[in-house]
Amino acid sequence: MTFLLNAWYPAAWDYEIEKEKLFPRKLLNQNILFFRNSEGIAQGVSDRCPHRFAPLHMGHLVGDSVRCAYHGLEFNGKGECVHNPHGDGKIPKAAKIKGYKLVERYGIVWIWMGAEERANPDDIPIFEALNTDDYYIGRDYLHARANYVLETDNIMDLSHIEYLHPSTLGSDSVKRATTTVEQDGNTVWSKRFIEGEIMPEFLYDVFDFPAGTVMDRWLEVRWDAPATLLLNTGATPTGKTREEGSPVPTVHLFTPETETTTHYWFSICFPKYLKDVGELKAKMYIQGLRVPFETEDLPMLEAQQKSMGDEDFWDLKPILLIGDAGAIRARRILDKMIADEQNLDSKVSVSGAQG
Repeated sequence: MTFLLNAWYPAAWDYEIEKEKLFPRKLLNQNILFFRNSEGIAQGVSDRCPHRFAPLHMGHLVGDSVRCAYHGLEFNGKGECVHNPHGDGKIPKAAKIKGYKLVERYGIVWIWMGAEERANPDDIPIFEALNTDDYYIGRDYLHARANYVLETDNIMDLSHIEYLHPSTLGSDSVKRATTTVEQDGNTVWSKRFIEGEIMPEFLYDVFDFPAGTVMDRWLEVRWDAPATLLLNTGATPTGKTREEGSPVPTVHLFTPETETTTHYWFSICFPKYLKDVGELKAKMYIQGLRVPFETEDLPMLEAQQKSMGDEDFWDLKPILLIGDAGAIRARRILDKMIADEQNLDSKVSVSGAQG
């Protein structure tokens, strides 16, 4: 599988990269080492010493640099070798590793995996729900043994919650939902509206309404390439306006580790103007969400991946249902972006060779 390179990928929640600690993680088949410099700014470099290819995460921090545990070469956050303890100390020209551009925003460390000159932080999708001034936020992480686009499919088509999550997130009213798909540039919205629903008890707790109240619920998913999703969800008593209800958005961020494994960051976000909310509630309910994600979604997605093996999604000729419209739209956009990127890189390569 070919990944989209010129894009911003989530690499970690900000709290995962701690001061004075090395944090290795594989992204897009690349082993990357994260750390914070003396000013607390996140750094990302290739996790392999160019001398004898030892993993740098086995070393330790020396000031603003990482010292290789094998022979003591030191590299800064740009990937430059800044110290050679051998001989006259001269640094070989080839003693450098790849440094990655990082941006911290919305409590996320974003990484640019492609051509550095094309990196524009303004292209990072907007996640107002991750603004701590306005929301109490619970955050968590899971590792999935499944392809990241299967994860996108799972969130874009929420018809599955009736069957996979009947006691926590779904009900037998989900199939009656009104669904629409909208596209704005390369952004896709997959919207679902359920009227007159008796929800699972867990959701009455989340939205803070008495159990058994007949509700209208909206689930509106925004997808941006490669795989960042905002799920605007909320509920209001049937006959009431949205403004009289409770909006509780969630965020779902996927970054491929390999072709068949994925990093999954997710959050639940409670607007601070709602009554009876706080950090404790956000932390409690993110653990509540983790249960269906970890015990129901992950086993199904991992079974899907095992069933598909190395075969291509499109080559398997999947049948399509009405709920697939948003996910299929997102897949086709992502496929085109990857193809366009490859074509552009190919033209640049040919032009450079001719010059």
